[in-house]
Amino acid sequence: MLIPLRPIPFYSKRYCQTHGLAYQSEHERVVAYLRTLDLEDYLGSYDRREVLVLAESGYDNKKIEKAIADKGWHCIVALGKTRSVKSEACALTTAPSQQWCHIATFFLRHRRLKWNTIRLATRGNKHKRMDFRVRHTSGYLRYVGKVEFVCSEQRNRPDGRRKYLACNDLRATARQIVMGYRLRWAVELFHKSVKQNLGFEDVATHGFDAVISHVHWVYCAYILLHMSPPGLSPGVQSIGDKQRALQQGLADTEKRHILQQLSQIGGVQRYKDARRQALTGT
Repeated sequence: MLIPLRPIPFYSKRYCQTHGLAYQSEHERVVAYLRTLDLEDYLGSYDRREVLVLAESGYDNKKIEKAIADKGWHCIVALGKTRSVKSEACALTTAPSQQWCHIATFFLRHRRLKWNTIRLATRGNKHKRMDFRVRHTSGYLRYVGKVEFVCSEQRNRPDGRRKYLACNDLRATARQIVMGYRLRWAVELFHKSVKQNLGFEDVATHGFDAVISHVHWVYCAYILLHMSPPGLSPGVQSIGDKQRALQQGLADTEKRHILQQLSQIGGVQRYKDARRQALTGT
């Protein structure tokens, strides 16, 4: 089940100056958020080693990655092409000033690494597959430590765009790293869904507090729609279908009358009393 975590408010420099707040960059706010995030509020008791944080290259930041490691969690991060890395061999045989290089240069120097093909099923069509070819090796990510590196690209793509992934779980295979990172696409689908169906972008407010409230209401609506409301068939998956099914159910006159009664002050108790009288005949 996809449960959106509490959103992180971001204040621009001008807003901070106007309201006397200390400015924090986007990465700094993410680090502060991770350090105070208590997943027990969402999951109950859990094993820290089973938590996997997925991040795109926009969040490839040493402080973020160290904050994740300090929590005892694992992560799979897409690296920027200029992120500094080094191989295990360089750490032993090369002068310190010459050990580090960009991740793109790193895999260019390791052209002898064998390409392996990975075939993964897509979410939409069970009969459709996506083929990736990958190179995989261990190394060091600057300011973070030892990680597993994967260079991945989709086969038969004319643009040939490559993803450079790093995972701090040294037991992970290349296939597991690629499969894990692909799970991050659910975040993109979540934002698309709430924008199209729940009015996430339709904010017409003057105060920042009102914007925060709007975002929280959208998140609440998303969670409620994914909790399998009564009356919905198991086959109903998309938010649009669930909305239409709920609207059809609410259109029933008797249900609408009950909901109207329950929403009144003391309505719940009056509804219970009415049902009790109907059952007992008193």
